[in-house]
This record gives sequence, C-alpha cells and structure tokens, in this order.
Amino acid sequence: MPKASELKKGMVVEVNDALYVVKQIEAKSPSSRGASTLYKIRFTQLQSKQKLDESFKSDDILKEADCVKITLQYSYLDGDTLMFMNMEDYSQYGLNLEDLEGQSQYLTEGLEGITGLLLDDVLLGIELPQAVSLEITETAPGIKGSTATGRTKPAQLSTGLEIQVPEYLEPGELVKVNTGNGKFISRA
Repeated sequence: MPKASELKKGMVVEVNDALYVVKQIEAKSPSSRGASTLYKIRFTQLQSKQKLDESFKSDDILKEADCVKITLQYSYLDGDTLMFMNMEDYSQYGLNLEDLEGQSQYLTEGLEGITGLLLDDVLLGIELPQAVSLEITETAPGIKGSTATGRTKPAQLSTGLEIQVPEYLEPGELVKVNTGNGKFISRA
C-alpha cells in the first residue's frame, strides 16, 4: 500500500471502490511551519475514463489495485495502438495512445524495463523506467567552452519531446531524460 508521496504516473490504485490510473502528480509545499506537503493527483478511472482530482497529505495511504506486474518491451505503434511484448512468454499487449497521455513521448522501439500492470489478463497501464536515452534531433549549434556555464537551450528529441539541454550539446547526441519530470539528466 503506497503512500501519496510514493505514487508514480501509471500506477493503478483503488479510490472509492473503483480502479484509477495515476495520470498527473503535483506536489505543493505549504510555507507555514509544521504543514505537510500536499499532493494534488489527477486520476483516470479505468472503465469510464472519467477524470478525478484528489488532494492527499504525503503520509496518506492508498490501496494499490491487485494487479499483476510484468516486464515489458515496447515493440511498435500500430495505428493508435502501442504494442508491448511480455519479456517472459513473448505474448503481445496493446494500449491505446490516449491511455498513455504524457508517457508515449518516452517510448522508442525496443525499449526494455517497462513494468506492465495486468488485471484479468488485460494491460491497464505501464510504469516507465526512471530514465530513458533519447537522441537529439533538433537544437541550436553547440557552443565550445560553454560547459562551465549552467545555461540551457531547447532541444527536440527523436520522439517529439522537447526539453532543455546544456548549450554544448549538438544534434545526433544521446541524452538521458528523467521520465518522472521530463528533465535532462546527462549524456547517455
């Protein structure tokens, strides 16, 4: 049973006797002394696709759904369906592109280390690895000698994701990106 502070995008929890997928997490730290951090979480119900916004204190406990976790590899995009393969028995699972809102920008063909959540042999959602390596496709030319400064520039990655990268990076380089907040970590 995870605390509100331990929730990640893609996790499936039970709220008001219904199954919800965590879509968005926003942490708010109040300025008054002794106040605890509040987590504003946007959920999507699995059956009806309705959205639910709830606020929790960091130590509030939520009930995790009784899902089976399996290791998946992203295979390919088939129309609006993303196809994943179970790494143990090679079975295929599909998820609609709109069900992975915000997560599909981190997927590249052959990406491993994805955790899939199964309920009654149906793939409900995925949990991405902590970091993924993506190629820079478009950015301003690199500036020599700018490694000491902390300035950044926008860069378009191979999946369409746009992030801020240090000035010295050039198109064609691989970078590690944090899947939780979409920020540059390092060169890959």
